[in-house]
Amino acid sequence: MPADTVCKIIRQYNKVPLSPEEMQKLQEIARDYARVKNEIYQRYGGMKSLPKLYPGYTVQNEMTRSGLREQLGLPSVYFYLAIFDALKEIKIYWSGVRASVLKRVNAHEGLKEEEKHFLRYLLKVSNAFESALNGSVLDLPKELQNQYDALSAQVDIKKMENYLRRQVRKYSRQLHTVSSDGFTIAERAYRYKDRGIYISVKEKRKRIFVPLTDNNRYTRQLHIRLFPESGNLEIRVPVDITVREHEDYDGSVGLSMGMSVMLMTDTGHAYGEELGTYQTRLSDWLREQTSVYHRNKNENPGRKKYLAKKHRMEEQLHSYINQELNRFLRTERPKVVYLPKLPRPGTGGPLKRMNHLASSWQRGYIRKRLTLKCEEQAVKLVEVLGKDISRECSACGRTGEKKDGIFSCPYCGYRTDQKQNAARNAKKRGELSEDGSVWKEGS
Repeated sequence: MPADTVCKIIRQYNKVPLSPEEMQKLQEIARDYARVKNEIYQRYGGMKSLPKLYPGYTVQNEMTRSGLREQLGLPSVYFYLAIFDALKEIKIYWSGVRASVLKRVNAHEGLKEEEKHFLRYLLKVSNAFESALNGSVLDLPKELQNQYDALSAQVDIKKMENYLRRQVRKYSRQLHTVSSDGFTIAERAYRYKDRGIYISVKEKRKRIFVPLTDNNRYTRQLHIRLFPESGNLEIRVPVDITVREHEDYDGSVGLSMGMSVMLMTDTGHAYGEELGTYQTRLSDWLREQTSVYHRNKNENPGRKKYLAKKHRMEEQLHSYINQELNRFLRTERPKVVYLPKLPRPGTGGPLKRMNHLASSWQRGYIRKRLTLKCEEQAVKLVEVLGKDISRECSACGRTGEKKDGIFSCPYCGYRTDQKQNAARNAKKRGELSEDGSVWKEGS
């Protein structure tokens, strides 16, 4: 049996800055790539085009006949990658729409259970979903058709389809990209050689050479991200990494995530204690630069230096986060990690500085990187219910008080760091749910 693998993004960088002429040639590809994607969004992002999305060759053929590639002078290897990139994003978008509508259906108290069941069926079965939205002839395999007939006999089909269309319109939007800072490149359009990479451009039989900081070579689709202000680029390479099993990773750890201290364990060990410093530095700088930009907006201030410094500061922050996550796994050696699932942080309130800090909190990035690193090390990451997790006493289960970073329980006298208390609750809830027990408030 082959070993389990996970996909990881490896990054490569240019050794010396590209010349303005070379960067301009790559930017031309990026701009045309974005234009092709926007054309796909406009033509095929709506309800009427749903039947054309799978597997996508209809779109490919129609775009070939459109003459857009010849108009742009874009090599086919980039043109068709842009088409399928856009189609993939349209499919993701429609998956999100269906999930949002399903959530609304489940929460709708005015719908009967039979109506909800029918709507769930429409949202789950692609052909039925497309037919309901577009009023087209329903074509289903026999078994699915029998299910549809049984469910539709209990409801007003026209009423349900109208309801579905209204809900879909609520969540619909026109996809569009203004970003032209990169493009995807297939193996036919590049070649590794001479400690660098040769990249095809729009001129026939022409490639530009980019010396790299490493001599690694890959044979797969790459993503090129451009930084014109500094003459640099970043190559993102998806690679399959073999999962590493650790016999000495045998414990379980509850975690609490914070803005000043990145992670706190149920035993009180802290990781990423300087996260608040990094984030405050970035947030204050962004806030200051936004103010400066708006004051000088009429003078058309440039953004090149701003974007370059913002990128450097974000990279420093991300490097620190990854370093501390690695240290957490090496030190704790967990087999299972329990992490609370919390709502999105709010940004309301009178303090603008705190709002900026909350909006720049890297919580999503931390969770994403922790998930990937746990997969790489064969560590099980379990999300637990986060409701009131910081207010509940991890010793007796009653509601306690938080003040100045300390949790105290007026009932049993338990007192500890509020993050450690939340981490203890995360572990407790996780172990209870894995036992088959159901966690309940106050249990």
